[in-house]
Amino acid sequence: MRIALVTDTYTPQVNGVTTIVRRVVEVLGRARQDVVVVAPEYPVSQPGTADVELRVPSVAFPLYPALRLSLPQPRRVALFLDAFRPDLVHVMTEGPVGLIGRQYTLRRGLPLVTSYHTDFPQHSRYYGLGTLEAAIWHWLIWFHHPAALTHTPGAFVKAELERRGLTRVRVWGRTADTAQFDHRKRDVALRRRLGVPDAAALVLYVGRIAKEKNIEVLAEAWTRAHAELGGRAVFLFAGDGPLARRCAREMPWAIQLGFMDVSTLAVLYASADLCVLPSRTETCGLVAVEAMASGLPVIAADAGGFRESVTTWTNGFLIPPDDARGFASAISQLVLDPDLRQRMGAEARLAAVMADRGEEDERLLSDYAAALGRRTEESQWRAA
Repeated sequence: MRIALVTDTYTPQVNGVTTIVRRVVEVLGRARQDVVVVAPEYPVSQPGTADVELRVPSVAFPLYPALRLSLPQPRRVALFLDAFRPDLVHVMTEGPVGLIGRQYTLRRGLPLVTSYHTDFPQHSRYYGLGTLEAAIWHWLIWFHHPAALTHTPGAFVKAELERRGLTRVRVWGRTADTAQFDHRKRDVALRRRLGVPDAAALVLYVGRIAKEKNIEVLAEAWTRAHAELGGRAVFLFAGDGPLARRCAREMPWAIQLGFMDVSTLAVLYASADLCVLPSRTETCGLVAVEAMASGLPVIAADAGGFRESVTTWTNGFLIPPDDARGFASAISQLVLDPDLRQRMGAEARLAAVMADRGEEDERLLSDYAAALGRRTEESQWRAA
């Protein structure tokens, strides 16, 4: 198979979508399938081999500089993909680059696979655009409707997409690399450099520091927990975003490390003691699965994809998304009870290991083959 991946986010950015795209590239490489990637160009880029990657110029989104808006270059993309001659195109995102990939695929009559990773309808509520939610859903269904298959990482989201009329939805991308994310990478020296006392717990948040991640609830919960725990806990943000400066101003005792590469993040996970994730808009919550693979109990919002990985009193706690007191109480409970923390961390690691990543990777290849087979059958039917 010759597969083209088209995405609006890729390395060096660190996020769930980038993680999935990199994983697909790795799966196809191991299976000795040909693959190219079309993605935005970044100021600090990690260009790939010229013949397997096309970087499209992009500019920073004014309201959120970490996000890039790619400049429309459909002809350049078409020339690149025509030279590659893909059997199938997988459009990973619904942004400007994704739209170009969708248009190219439909015009060439190729099989189209799409992915739905981001809950844009819910995000709209956080930015005062809730009245557009119905219109956003209408546009998303239009975008994905021609696809032979649509991948999404959560069963909850799959059910919602099917309820809204998409009939060819598959759950894919729910597992973490348990070799990369591993509790045995714990680094005592790193903890000391961060100023974490030997007897203290390191409380971690990983992700964008933005409204849609429910950061205001996180800030209130952390402030309450910090007041109760004092020096028994150290709080750390791994990520960046529009609310980072505000959080630094209101919580000067919390460490901010910004975005980091995956290898560094894996060591940080393993060196922490628990992870707090209050977002209500996660389609999967891959960050929770990575934290669990690293042996961390997870305190997460009782919403979206977190419900599919976190089990209260087993490997963490699910808390109502707006209950800052509940989050603070769960943090304090785990900080003050190392035995409970260790037991939940072990269960979290076990759950991540039990999820069969190899089986999921094989299913990706089967899904691509099925999409190619469906298009072949359609062509034969039309010819007849």
